[in-house]
Amino acid sequence: MKSVTVENVVRALKLEVLSGADRLDREITRPKAHRPGLEFVGYFEYFPMNRVQVLGRKEITYLLQQSVEERRLHIGNIVKYHPPCFIVTTGQQEIPFLEMFCDQEGIPLLRTPEKTTEFLTKLDGYLLKALAPEMSIHGVCINVSGIGVLLRGRSGIGKSETAHTLIGRGHRFVADDVVVLKKLGPSTLLGTHNTITREFLALRSIGLINVVRQYGRTAFQDETRIVLDIELTPWEDKALNNDLEVADQFTEYLGVQIPHIEIQLQPGRDTSGLIEAAANNWYLKQLGYSAAEEFMGRLEEGAE
Repeated sequence: MKSVTVENVVRALKLEVLSGADRLDREITRPKAHRPGLEFVGYFEYFPMNRVQVLGRKEITYLLQQSVEERRLHIGNIVKYHPPCFIVTTGQQEIPFLEMFCDQEGIPLLRTPEKTTEFLTKLDGYLLKALAPEMSIHGVCINVSGIGVLLRGRSGIGKSETAHTLIGRGHRFVADDVVVLKKLGPSTLLGTHNTITREFLALRSIGLINVVRQYGRTAFQDETRIVLDIELTPWEDKALNNDLEVADQFTEYLGVQIPHIEIQLQPGRDTSGLIEAAANNWYLKQLGYSAAEEFMGRLEEGAE
C-alpha cells in the first residue's frame, strides 16, 4: 500500500508544526481527510481512524464551549485511536488543550491559516495524487489544446520529434521518455513526469533540451489527464483504410480504458497535424458530434 508521511504533507502544504515534531515520520495511507463530529459525542462506529483529522472553527468552538472534563473526554476519545495527525485550520490560537493531548499521545498537531473548506480541497487533492496507484511507461505525454495525449511507439520512431513540433504549434509538453501514469478514479488517468526528467525533451541529433528555458513557461505543464493513447508505427501499404469513421479501440492502463489510435508514419505526412485532428475529433465526440453521421445525413437528404 502506498503511503506518504506527515512530513511530506507539512512540506507540500507549508503547515506549522505545533507539537509532535519528532513524529512527522508517521504514515498516511488514506487519501481523504476527516472532520470529526459525531465522534465528539461518543459515536465511533464508522470513525476513519487512519485518516488525517481536520479541525475547523466549528469543531474548535464546540470544544471550547465544553467544560474541562467534557473536553478531556471528547478529545481523549479521538486521540486514543492515534490518527496520523491533527490539522487546525484558519490559524486558530485557542488550542493549548489540544496540544497537551497530542503531546501526551505523540500525535503531530499542525496548523494552517487557510479556511477549512479551501484547505480540505487542497489537502484531499494532494493526498489523492500522492497515494494514487501508478505505473511508468515508455513514451511521451503532451497536452494538445487542453487534451492529454500519450504518444507511444518503438524507440527512434519519432515520438520526441513529434512532441517538439507540437510545442512549436503552441501545445504543452508534459513528459518525455518516462511517463508516470496515476489512477485518480475509475475513469481518470493522470499523466506526469518522474521529476528527474521534468522539462527535459531528448531529440536525436540535437540532444537534451530544456523546454521551459527554450520556449518559455507556457510550453510546459506538470500533469494532464490522459484521454487519448496514440501509437506511432511504421508505414504499411494497404494497412489503413478510408472508412468514414474508424471503429473505437482502447488501451487499458491500471484498469482505465483509454481510446487508442494508430498513426502510421511516412515521409511528408503531417503527423503533428493528425494528432491535433485526433484530439479535436475526440473533443467533438464528447459533445455528441460525429462528422460521419452528419455526412451520411447529407447523403440521405440529397437522395430524397
